[in-house]
Amino acid sequence: MAYEAVWMDRDPSKLNKFEFYKMEKDGLDIIRDIVEKYSKEGFASIPQEDFNLFKWAGVYQQKPNTGHFMMRIRIPGGVLTSAQARVLAQLGRDYGRDLIDVTTRQAIQYHWLEIEHMPDIFNRLEAVGMSAFEACGDCPRTIVGNPLAGVDPNELFDTTPWVDEFERFFLGNRDFSNLPRKYKISISSNIYNSANAEIQCLSFTPASKTIDGQEVLGFHVLVGGGLSAKPHLAKRLDMFVRPEEALKVAIGVTTLFRDHGYREKRHYARLKYLVAEWGIEKFQEEIAKLIGEMPSLGDDRTVGWNAAYFDGVHPQNKPGLNYVGLNVPVGRTNSDEFDLLADYADKYGDGTIRTTVSQNIMLTGVADDKVDALLNEPLLQRLTPNPNRFMSRTVSCTGNEFCNLAIVETKEYARRIALYLDEHVQIDEPIRIHFIGCPNGCGQKHVADIGLQGSLVKTPEGMVDAYDIAVGGTLGPGAKYNTALKGRVKSDQVGSVLAQLILHYKEYRESGESFHRFVERVGIESMQAKLTEILAAA
Repeated sequence: MAYEAVWMDRDPSKLNKFEFYKMEKDGLDIIRDIVEKYSKEGFASIPQEDFNLFKWAGVYQQKPNTGHFMMRIRIPGGVLTSAQARVLAQLGRDYGRDLIDVTTRQAIQYHWLEIEHMPDIFNRLEAVGMSAFEACGDCPRTIVGNPLAGVDPNELFDTTPWVDEFERFFLGNRDFSNLPRKYKISISSNIYNSANAEIQCLSFTPASKTIDGQEVLGFHVLVGGGLSAKPHLAKRLDMFVRPEEALKVAIGVTTLFRDHGYREKRHYARLKYLVAEWGIEKFQEEIAKLIGEMPSLGDDRTVGWNAAYFDGVHPQNKPGLNYVGLNVPVGRTNSDEFDLLADYADKYGDGTIRTTVSQNIMLTGVADDKVDALLNEPLLQRLTPNPNRFMSRTVSCTGNEFCNLAIVETKEYARRIALYLDEHVQIDEPIRIHFIGCPNGCGQKHVADIGLQGSLVKTPEGMVDAYDIAVGGTLGPGAKYNTALKGRVKSDQVGSVLAQLILHYKEYRESGESFHRFVERVGIESMQAKLTEILAAA
């Protein structure tokens, strides 16, 4: 251990029990155990207490906890080579029943894996420069970023070198493999906030500053964002950061979290609580003690929020080349489709596939004279660049099909709701609808125009699936989480209820008014009254 673990000196009665386990065994050690012991001796040989450490290998037990696992694969910044994509496709085919999910952190997620599969999966990922390690756990997780980095006409500069630098530094670094809880970082210079900066523990956003008469491009820094049951919007430090100093800042912030973050209660152990309790001014002072004074804020270059949606064909920063944004319905694809995407990336593009935090995929480097041929490929009928309005903006977590925490099924249900809305509502404004199966918020319902959280409701026939509805979320300038409405909606009524809420917006909106702006203008009380009226008539 290359640092002093100051939290070990705290009153033991105030540490949660998992902290004691991590003192005895670093989370990264589970990787060795999986490879050398458990994969050989089988699922029954795994002690119950070690399952919590499996997260450091990127692995969770899959419901119903009888021998199958979910695994997340890190894709830093969301950029995959075609060779990597083919390995991912084959791993899904060999071990994951062909199922591949794109997550809201630009990662790839498998299901149905068995402990005996793990060494081969780890080796095949390593052979193409990939890893599942620390995709989960109390550590810096997958670095998210601008999926168009390097080809984006709307970025200040290419952030690929900095994403790669962060990945090399933090992945497997035992100085930072035992944090109080999970820790999420984003790096992007896209002016439309393509990495959802406000919901990250630490985010670097596009900025510029005139220094000695010259405009310098760099970052502003936000800290303390996060979702779950008590969501916090990240707060901005009074700091301008040159790109070459970004890692220094990240090390400082992460060190503060490691050494001072709360380890007493697991639900209170995120960086957001430390920032909230200290206040941004004290947090800034403590950072300065570690890394020295930094230049003050420059000019914020974020101008809006595109929610990381890139449907269609768009010009890149180099004339004659295009990126093609494809819709992956609720993020779910499969091995055959991934193989085809790799083929298309090589045949029509620059050999890369890009994943987004909206659970979608892009192909880049497509020359003008190859666009039509790509669009005529059969796969682009399903993974279409021109999706229907609601299917294009529907996001879902894993749900109780595989997740132990989820109360309700979400993936297939969200897809069916999107189909229903596309059939029953005609509207020209995109409306973002997010589904989550539990309060943890993996489907990021808090930032949606309409967020739905799974629950249960008692009926004469027994308990049935239901959803709570929240409205009006947005990120970027004027960021605000959505507000929950009262009135739990049974699952068989959700499609109709949403359709009526959206038609209400359509009828009374002002010209060009987004759903978020509409909610802001009419107020939550008005939206609540409309939902109450709809439910009363149901």
